[in-house]
Amino acid sequence: MGSFTSRRHMFHIPEGITYLDGNSLGPMPLAAAERANTAIAEEWGPMLITGWNKAGWMHLPARLGDRIGRLIGAPEGSTVVGDTLSIKVYQAVASALELRPGRKVVLSDNGNFPSDLYMADGLLKSLGQGHDLKVVEPEAVADHISGDVAAVMLTHVDYRTGRVHDMKAITDKAHDAGAIMIWDLAHSAGALPVDLTACNVDIAVGCTYKYLNGGPGAPAFIYVRPDLIEEVRPALSGWLGHAAPFAFDLDYRPGEGISRMRVGTPPVLQMAVLDTALDAFDGIEMADIRRQSIRLSEQFISEVEASCKDVQLASPRDPLSRGSQVSFRFREGYAAMQALIARGVIGDFRAPDIMRFGFCPLYNTEEDVSRAAGALAEIIAADEWDKPEFKARKAVT
Repeated sequence: MGSFTSRRHMFHIPEGITYLDGNSLGPMPLAAAERANTAIAEEWGPMLITGWNKAGWMHLPARLGDRIGRLIGAPEGSTVVGDTLSIKVYQAVASALELRPGRKVVLSDNGNFPSDLYMADGLLKSLGQGHDLKVVEPEAVADHISGDVAAVMLTHVDYRTGRVHDMKAITDKAHDAGAIMIWDLAHSAGALPVDLTACNVDIAVGCTYKYLNGGPGAPAFIYVRPDLIEEVRPALSGWLGHAAPFAFDLDYRPGEGISRMRVGTPPVLQMAVLDTALDAFDGIEMADIRRQSIRLSEQFISEVEASCKDVQLASPRDPLSRGSQVSFRFREGYAAMQALIARGVIGDFRAPDIMRFGFCPLYNTEEDVSRAAGALAEIIAADEWDKPEFKARKAVT
C-alpha cells in the first residue's frame, strides 16, 4: 500500500480560502502562468506558424491523451485531447449508433449530466430515424439493457450526489446484450481509480478542468478501445481527424487509430496549461489519491453530521459507492452555500437543494475539512444564510 504526499505547494490557493470545489473547476497550478507565458512569448511569438512543428503543437492532443490515459487505465495511443466534452459526447453516441445499425435505443439515467442527455437527444432528432433516448433511474439501468439498445451512455460518478456506477458490471451487461458502452469520466478522471482496459469499455469521454486542473475551458478527451477504433467512423469528420490533413483531399479518409477522433484545431495555450497541470499526478498512484479522498470525505461527513442537525446526506453512505465529493441537502442550500463562500469556504450548489463539496487530496487537507464543517455548522445554527444577498441567484451556482 502506497502513502500519499500532498501536492498543495504546486497550486495557487488564495490566502484565507478553503477550496472544496475542485470537482467543478480545479485551482490554478502555480506553474500555469509561466507555462502559458512560455507558449506565448517563446513559442507563438518568435516561432509564429512554425510553432506547429518546432514547438510540437500538432502532437499535443496525442501526448496529453497518453498522460491522461495513465490515470484512467487506457493504453498508449487510445486517448486523444481536444474540443469540448459536448462534442466528444456527440462523437461517441454517433459512432456507437453506426456500430449498431438497426437498434433504436440509447439508454441513460436521470443522474447523467444534463448536457450529455441534450447532445444525445439533439443527435437522435437530427438523424430522424426513429431513435429513442430512454432515461431511467440510476438503479434501474441494468434492468433496461436489452437487445434493442444500441448504446448505454452513463456518467460514472453522479455530478449531484457522487454516487458511483459499477463500471465493470454495467459494461459486461451492455456487452452481453450486444450494446456499445459509453462512459463519461468528467467526475472520475483524476479523482478515483478507473481501469478502462480491465472493464473492457468501448468508448469513454471526459473533461480536464475539474480534478485534472486544466483551467476554465480546458479541452476534453475521448478514448476508444484499441480493437474497436478502426471500425469507428467519426461523425464529425474534422480536418485534423483526416488521414492526411495536409494533402488537402476533398474526400474524407479517417486517420489511423485514435487520431481519427480529432476534430478541430488544438487550443494550444489551453493545452500548454493542461500539460503543466498534469505534472501534479507524476509519481502518484490513483489508488493512493482515492484512499486519502475517502479519509477526507469521511471526516467531513462525521463532523457535519455531529454539528448540523438540519442537513441530510445526499451522497451514498458507503465511501466506496461515491466519488470524491460529498453532497448534503438543506432546504436553503443555495443561500447557505453563498454564506459559506462569503466566509471563504468555496463549494457549490446544485438544484433543487444540494450543497456540494469536492475533495482533492492533491491540495485539500484535514484542516480544510474541519474549517468547512465548522463554518457550515455556525451558518445553519445562527440562520446566517437568511439574508437577501445570499438568496439572490447568480448566473453560475
